[in-house]
Amino acid sequence: MSETLTPDICVIGAGSGGLSVAAVASAFGVSVVMIEKGEMGGDCLNYGCVPSKALIAAGKLAAVPAKSAAFGVEFEPAKVNFRKVSAHVKGVIAAIAPNDSEERFTGMGVKVIRAAAKFKDAKTVVAGDYEIKARRVVVATGSSPFVPPIPGLDKVPYFTNETIFDNTRQINHLIVIGGGPIGMELAQAHRRLGPEVSVIEMFAPLGKDDPEATAIVLKRIEKEGVNIHAGVKVVGVAGRAGNIRVAIEDTDGNQSEVQGSHLLVAAGRAANIVDLGLEEAGIESDRRGIIVDKGMKSSNRKVYAIGDVARSLQFTHVANYHAGLVIRNALFRLPVKEDISAIPWVTYTDPELAHVGLDEAAAREKNSNIRVLRWPYVENDRAQAERNTEGFIKVITTKKGKILGATIIGQSAGEMIQMWALAIGQGLNIKAMTSFVSPYPTLSEISKRAAVTYYASSLSNPWIQRAIRFLRIFG
Repeated sequence: MSETLTPDICVIGAGSGGLSVAAVASAFGVSVVMIEKGEMGGDCLNYGCVPSKALIAAGKLAAVPAKSAAFGVEFEPAKVNFRKVSAHVKGVIAAIAPNDSEERFTGMGVKVIRAAAKFKDAKTVVAGDYEIKARRVVVATGSSPFVPPIPGLDKVPYFTNETIFDNTRQINHLIVIGGGPIGMELAQAHRRLGPEVSVIEMFAPLGKDDPEATAIVLKRIEKEGVNIHAGVKVVGVAGRAGNIRVAIEDTDGNQSEVQGSHLLVAAGRAANIVDLGLEEAGIESDRRGIIVDKGMKSSNRKVYAIGDVARSLQFTHVANYHAGLVIRNALFRLPVKEDISAIPWVTYTDPELAHVGLDEAAAREKNSNIRVLRWPYVENDRAQAERNTEGFIKVITTKKGKILGATIIGQSAGEMIQMWALAIGQGLNIKAMTSFVSPYPTLSEISKRAAVTYYASSLSNPWIQRAIRFLRIFG
């Protein structure tokens, strides 16, 4: 017979968002049951953010010899051992894993159940030998790689982000289906580690970002040898291990073929809602995931959904943000409302591409009278010293200086975007971004220099010129 548990909170999914809810709730002395059928730490730790950034780091080191001559330093061409690269990736995961482990959370007082979860009814979740009747349930099941219905794909071997980091052998030619952030990050990293790489994208690669910024990224990636097929449709896949053939068709109906040794499918993500018993619990959903209100509550008011499964931006930091909303509402009954206007995102290509708020096109749709402030990396002394002069910052404000959005393309863009996320989140005027003192020489000076350009038109303002001439009289 099954055992019945009656915790305050039941968390389904031990990924980033679910772990955050469980950790904070248990710290406040709240009883928590956490259910996970797969790996603790979820996609981010095991198949996503962590391993991909570890692989990207290896790729950056492999690219050093090609860049070093300009500094007067020469290296032998890089020699890549894929088995050791894989060991590096696994080592990084292993170093972080204890923070997300069952043992750690059990030590916090969380009851961890390693089984699949399913709603039995509106008030009951079944997992393994347990029935859980919690005061509140948080669904944090995340997402999985979306595998499109391409003819022949089911008959050939292929990687997804869940399997490619297990590869320990040198790849000859990697074909990537999908030119989004995951596809482009892994394409560049693999190219730097030796393989030939081809990317196939039906629309514009990195199409959700500012096209002026993505043009710089794509130019660099193509210069490094990645062959990008944009605006084409995959109409079929054939072959066998070591000999994969992908048939593509352009907008005019012309067909051609891309040949490679291995295939990576990076065509987006699908919310993990299958077999959760959502209908039995009265939880409405669609193909994007569980439908929630601004407070992250589903149609079953006892059930929240957070992270990728909640039809929002699919980023780890968004799942953590959602976790904070749920904690405030579920534990303290505080009113909460999701606001993604100040949520930044970063594509970890080289150069990095970071964004927060409205881009230029979206800002012009909402407000025809905007200011676009810019500053190039080439005008920054630190960028010159390190020969990282590719890129720029673009800041969008209203005529009165309210900050609407920012895009940064260049070295350390992911670090630099954070101050703009804070500024937008706090509703700061551009004046605030001119008043901080930036240590010299740092890349952050780029942000201040862009902000200062807001006042450039004042230099020729006749009233200001008259005021200056008048004040000269007194001293």
